[in-house]
Amino acid sequence: MDLDHRRTFGASVLLTCVIVCSNVPYAAGAYQYNNRYAGDQIFRITPTSDAEVRALQKILGEIKVDFWQPNSASLMHQNATVDVHVKRNDTQDLHARLKLEKIKYRVFISNLQNEIEKQTGYRSSRKRRSESQYDYEVYHPLEEIQNWMFEMNRSRPELVTMFSVGKSYEGRPLYVLQLGKRGRPQKKSVWIDCGVHAREWIGPAFCQWFVKEALSSYKYDSVMTRLLNHLNFFIMPVFNVDGYRFSWNTDRFWRKTRSKNHKFHCRGVDANRNWKVKWCDEGASSHPCDDTYCGPFPESEPEVKAVAKFLRKHKKRMKAYISIHAYAQMLLYPYSYKYAAIPNFNCVESAAQNAVTALHSAYGVRYRYGPASTTLYVSSGSSIDWAYRNGIPYAFAFELRDTGHFGFLLPESLIKPTCTETLRAVKAIASGLLKKCNTEKNRFLYI
Repeated sequence: MDLDHRRTFGASVLLTCVIVCSNVPYAAGAYQYNNRYAGDQIFRITPTSDAEVRALQKILGEIKVDFWQPNSASLMHQNATVDVHVKRNDTQDLHARLKLEKIKYRVFISNLQNEIEKQTGYRSSRKRRSESQYDYEVYHPLEEIQNWMFEMNRSRPELVTMFSVGKSYEGRPLYVLQLGKRGRPQKKSVWIDCGVHAREWIGPAFCQWFVKEALSSYKYDSVMTRLLNHLNFFIMPVFNVDGYRFSWNTDRFWRKTRSKNHKFHCRGVDANRNWKVKWCDEGASSHPCDDTYCGPFPESEPEVKAVAKFLRKHKKRMKAYISIHAYAQMLLYPYSYKYAAIPNFNCVESAAQNAVTALHSAYGVRYRYGPASTTLYVSSGSSIDWAYRNGIPYAFAFELRDTGHFGFLLPESLIKPTCTETLRAVKAIASGLLKKCNTEKNRFLYI
């Protein structure tokens, strides 16, 4: 019920509305997203030969699908699973064609609308209004995250500084929180960004979780205390602010930014294909309607340009770059754009191994780790390759839970365990920065 309508009611009716409306989740009317995903399905398809890959590429080129994993048809290969979101009008056709080609598949999610409504959960109340009540185990829309950032800045001035690195395409501020004890001007720094891809909601949830844990455990947890005393953390909870807001209000599975293209009606650029490193080469698309569209030129997106400018300015002290994505349960490092070992491979590989071991210690969840090109797929114009090329020695991209059962719809009940284990991994990486990496020792380990 909108505000103007409410004003026509008497005080008693208004009070009733406030009580009732407080129990309705954000963006949910009778159905979330106007029931647009009812009957849509998620298929998991496994082509077992090159011939099946080619057949599947042809099928998925003729039936318009939303690629969840990998990001495009060109990245499919034999014996690797392909997760696609299929509109309800196309599901029967896809079933029939996959059976005809004898390609292995199963339906992971049979009604996508139901899963969306389960993910955000019809809770009796959602505590988000003040820091003391802020619920870190629910997903929050952009406005609430930004208000929370202001509250963190206000309530913990001795450890937190809030600033903006620029503005988004639609004019929203790009806020960052700096965490760390003041008074040490030449501290090493760690950058962490979340929400590069709009539909990956677990990312912003982790960035908030990290800030909460860092501030609440300072002076109580010896590791975190040492990290905040000796390092500065720059945390960007929502990189792609326009896309994230759009994923709440209009299209739950929107991935890109929201910039306009003058030649096509399609909007947005993949913010993780827009960096100035092997731009628009393999693993990126030059077509504006594709989810992996690299943009009209490198750093065309104001969000990418603003963060790149900030990182370039601070690169002498920036020792680690960490970008949080979903889903696949992987920890990736450069290179993304080619099959080659980075010069400091031994140190980075050791840091990754320590991180996934720390993550596994929480709940026994296993992550694969390695160079992005071989562990996931080749992609150009990625932020980790750019960070590494610009002198940041440790550049990582996390692909958080899960491996596809929920995909982008990780339930709120899994926010706490996912963030708890990821925090252990990030602390392990950050702790490693305070020690000198012994390359000789590492070389011995990996012979």
